[in-house]
Amino acid sequence: MPVRVGDFRRRIACVFGLQLVVVAAAFLLGFYGLLPVVAVIALIVAATVLAWFATGREWRSVHWLARLAGHWQGHPQDIEALDPGQMPARIDADIAMLAQGLQGFASRLAGYNERERNFTRDASHELRSPLTVIKMSVDMLGEEAELSEFGVRSVRRIKRATREMEVLVEALLILAREGDAAAERERFVVNDVLRQEIDFARDMLAGRPIELLLDEPARFAIEGSSRAFSIQCWQLIRNACQQTEHGRVAVSVEPGAISVSSHAVALPVEGRPQRLRCADRHGFELAIAQRLSDRFGWPLELQAGADNHNIARIRFPHPLPAEEA
Repeated sequence: MPVRVGDFRRRIACVFGLQLVVVAAAFLLGFYGLLPVVAVIALIVAATVLAWFATGREWRSVHWLARLAGHWQGHPQDIEALDPGQMPARIDADIAMLAQGLQGFASRLAGYNERERNFTRDASHELRSPLTVIKMSVDMLGEEAELSEFGVRSVRRIKRATREMEVLVEALLILAREGDAAAERERFVVNDVLRQEIDFARDMLAGRPIELLLDEPARFAIEGSSRAFSIQCWQLIRNACQQTEHGRVAVSVEPGAISVSSHAVALPVEGRPQRLRCADRHGFELAIAQRLSDRFGWPLELQAGADNHNIARIRFPHPLPAEEA
């Protein structure tokens, strides 16, 4: 394409330079009485109109690129429209360079979207299938009558790890996918979903000295993804249980909010004063919960109180009456 960088500015400068020359000449001719006032005004108006049309002609390439960006949908034909062979015949070099840069960016974005679809499809199948097999096998193994006490504890640990892995896969798939408008407009009662997560958590805590309590002074519904809400609550409950080797974890349904609080009990250690024994965690559960909060617009608040009393609270900006679910 025979264009050079800076041609657009050069041509615009020529247009306004010629306009300035014509206006100055018309003014001088009128000043010395060589042209009547009406002719001077007509000459200035004609020069201005011609400059306007010339500028609009030079602006066509910018308008072409703006129209293309305004109708961008990410389809392959949109990327092909930015190919140098599809550009207008007289296009400024700066606009051509910008279009080529957009084409490269759009191609990388399309590749990213393709990899995202492949990952979510493969992960959804290749990870869920073995998890289902593990769950079924563990359930069958747990029904063995001659299983030793050590075997029972091992089965519980496998169940707990499988459940945690299943929830983690679901959370990562939700965060990896684009927003599903239908799923994210679902209306559900938070109390009902929360009870299911509490039952799962109690099964996972079997054999551990942790008391899990549910308090429901309020009852309300929200609009969003019930699966994302259950995963977020599970992550907060799991984090509270991981931080408490011996103590109490309380889940409370407040007006427009859900809170999960943990209170560890100091355990005596032989030859030492009483101390709090808490699991050493890096807060991965809270990171997942925070990302879900950002995704669905449910603010997450973390509070650290005295005596190792920690509270995580999810607030819902637009709670609904439970009857509307």
